[in-house]
Amino acid sequence: MSPGQPRWWEYEQSGPIAVEGGIKARSKRGAIGEQWWSRRFLAVLESYGMSGRLQRGRAYARRGQVIEFSLGTGKVTARVQGSRPQPYTVSITVLPLTSAQWREVESRLGSQALFRARLLAGEMPAEIEEVFAACGTPLFPRSSADLDMRCSCPDWGVPCKHLAAVCYVLAESFDDDPFEMLAWRGKGRDELLAALRGRTPAGLGQAGPAPPRGTVQGTSPVTALLADVTGPPLGDCLADFWSPGLSQARLRALPASPAAPPDLLLRLADPPPVQVRGTGLRDILAPVYARLGEQSAEAVQEE
Repeated sequence: MSPGQPRWWEYEQSGPIAVEGGIKARSKRGAIGEQWWSRRFLAVLESYGMSGRLQRGRAYARRGQVIEFSLGTGKVTARVQGSRPQPYTVSITVLPLTSAQWREVESRLGSQALFRARLLAGEMPAEIEEVFAACGTPLFPRSSADLDMRCSCPDWGVPCKHLAAVCYVLAESFDDDPFEMLAWRGKGRDELLAALRGRTPAGLGQAGPAPPRGTVQGTSPVTALLADVTGPPLGDCLADFWSPGLSQARLRALPASPAAPPDLLLRLADPPPVQVRGTGLRDILAPVYARLGEQSAEAVQEE
């Protein structure tokens, strides 16, 4: 509440002034927030316990009373049209991560090939929350104390319905693009993905120690299985040299490899500077890789 403004009980109790072209929430009834990350953010808002204001805030968001909305590093600013002619100014501030904290987060994310691939593909794995927690920097505000919420309206409550409306619009912007959530904490999509592309996941492209002499290099199931095979000297089996010495059944009994997207390497590599009719080569190849992966899985099941 700003000094010199009417107290909340003097506040005009009429409905808000109708707005044309405002930012409307897609949700028309029930809860707002489709994805796990937007619901986690709204859980903090609901922890305030002001159900009446939150309900009116949802109504404001659905009516399109938010007329301006901007998200930047650590701060969301907006203007909300209420019942008075002058729209109210709203700000929601969160402490962004420091450069050192982001370096640690990037290191942990970049060391996991699947995390890295999913982020590069524009996906937000649920486990990312655990990565931030392990770095001591929670991804989401843990409580109302982690948010500085301000509105120029005369209502003393936090959040007021104008703040709540902006929070619901913010949650739907997170639904549309989860990287907005990371940008709010200080790292935009392009900057984060560029940092991840520059990191090599653990176990990829790294030279290990040379194996001892007399041992078989590599740790794949096939290599380990072949290393245990013994047989007569080569000179004693020239007649049936081309016959299979290791039964096909033993080869088929190999343990399954960990699941990975069929286009994993395509995602990890830098995008090739080739386009076909305005579409990037990687976007063209991605469904082909996916179909090849499906056909491979079907062939294994048939066997």
